[in-house]
Amino acid sequence: MTVRMEVPSNLGRSGGVYIPPFKLARMMKDVQDKSSVEYQRMSWDALRKSINGLVNKVNATNLKNIIPELFAENLIRGRGLFCRSCMKSQMASPGFTDVFAALVAVVNTKFPEVGDLLLRRIILQLQRAFKRNDKPQLLAAVKFIAHLVNQQVVHELIALELLTLLLENPTDDSVEVAVGFVTECGSILQDLSPRGLHGIFESFRAILHEGEIDKRVQYLIEGHFAVRKAKFQGHPAVRAELDLVDQEDQLTHEVSLQNEIDAEIALDIFKPDPQFSENEKRYENLKKQILGEESEDEADSDADSDDEDDEESEEEDEEQMKIKDETETNLVNLRRTIYLTIMSSVDFEEAGHKLLKIKLEPGQEMELCIMLLECCSQERTYLRYYGLLGQRFCMINKIHQVNFETCFVQQYSMIHRLETNKLRNVAKFFAHLLGTDALPWHVLSYIRLTEEDTTSSSRIFIKILFQELSEHFGIRLLNERLSDPAMQESFDSIFPKDNPKNTRFAINFFTSIGLGGITENLREYLKNMPQLIMQQKKAASESDAESDSSGFGFDSSKSDSGSSSSSESSESETDSDDKRRNKRRRK
Repeated sequence: MTVRMEVPSNLGRSGGVYIPPFKLARMMKDVQDKSSVEYQRMSWDALRKSINGLVNKVNATNLKNIIPELFAENLIRGRGLFCRSCMKSQMASPGFTDVFAALVAVVNTKFPEVGDLLLRRIILQLQRAFKRNDKPQLLAAVKFIAHLVNQQVVHELIALELLTLLLENPTDDSVEVAVGFVTECGSILQDLSPRGLHGIFESFRAILHEGEIDKRVQYLIEGHFAVRKAKFQGHPAVRAELDLVDQEDQLTHEVSLQNEIDAEIALDIFKPDPQFSENEKRYENLKKQILGEESEDEADSDADSDDEDDEESEEEDEEQMKIKDETETNLVNLRRTIYLTIMSSVDFEEAGHKLLKIKLEPGQEMELCIMLLECCSQERTYLRYYGLLGQRFCMINKIHQVNFETCFVQQYSMIHRLETNKLRNVAKFFAHLLGTDALPWHVLSYIRLTEEDTTSSSRIFIKILFQELSEHFGIRLLNERLSDPAMQESFDSIFPKDNPKNTRFAINFFTSIGLGGITENLREYLKNMPQLIMQQKKAASESDAESDSSGFGFDSSKSDSGSSSSSESSESETDSDDKRRNKRRRK
């Protein structure tokens, strides 16, 4: 008795048989009803083949090109297909696990349900492999979770929970898997959860002391302690070419290993959708938001050559430019370019050469100086690299010199907001510019050194600034520069002579920081200040007397003052003679 198996009509024209993509596309065009079950099945097959093909050919070099193609497919409808394809590809080639994790990290920023579904399926795979003692499948699942933790798609608590499970009843295989897991994601665990990682290594240490595991595994643990001591060098959390998502944009998922997990296997099987055309249109709109409308704009511009369309496109361009200006997109991109150029250059000459190639719009020269000063302040210690780079720009173009002078004024006015480390770097940066004459010295006129006009932060800034200048010039040359008659007006605010109190404060300040040598002129002025005051009063009284007299008579006050001064001098001489005689008698 023979039984005939008939292919159900809802399987479509393919009937489960392989059809080349070009033939499948032609068959889809022939279908008139785009919402029919036959068309939906053909589109499902095309979606599955497209997702499998993109995932299978992804690598570190073409990842950025694959991502737009992947977003062009309906990932909401095919999220189950995408997760299954990623898991199969990762199982077949574990060496590309970090690439698949980077791909999932990008998709997760736009479709978090995809990352959540993948995590649940990997945890189920891990639990099954753990129960069945399937070591290859367990290693693959553990490695995938480790790299998803590195990409911050998966919360670090899941990593610690997994390690606790592996080391609860240690065996040779479970300890080996745990060592491999910590090797992959130990770098990021050290940053995110140092206490948790310390507890895991204490468990490793206890296993070593018990000595119940195989020698080979003991050597693995000992080598792992050496890797931890070297701060996981050679095992970075994310490679530079795979670091595609900002930390703020990433969505992190957390699923406990003890919870019941639904893998939603039904998503991998074709099911007719009564709202198929509406859902497809929704995803088309979503795809335009993700990828932009560049391709459609280009097609429209090629098809339409009328003047009206050209005018509309020009108006749209103008509106886009307005939107960019309002959100400061161009400014942010410029700052990012300047920052990356400064940080990626080997020396200041290379950085200066690259930065000069950046096309700056009028008025954007200030951004270059601000970013250079900002990068300098963020360093742990001052790097001469930034001073040389700033000096180079000041020497090339006077606009940069004026901008750095403005930056000096702004930084000094807000110096109380800076931390001590940033304050020190900024002071040394401007000291370098002043010491090399890249910045004019009249900028010091913005500093007023009095007790009322300075704060603790501004005094630290002035202290570091002048100490750096003294190291560059030496006390003698620095004193000569500060004593330059042509620049005295600029230095009057630092060496005030308006009030004896302010003068003493400036002298005491520079003496306390070890630069009392530059206050010689100020000390001499303070010493002669009473005589100067007397001379000024005497001159004023003489001018008053001359104005009272008609200019012809004899002024008796002058003679009286002269006789009194002579009598006072003679009395002082007699007093000194008496003191000398008394001293001789005592001897």
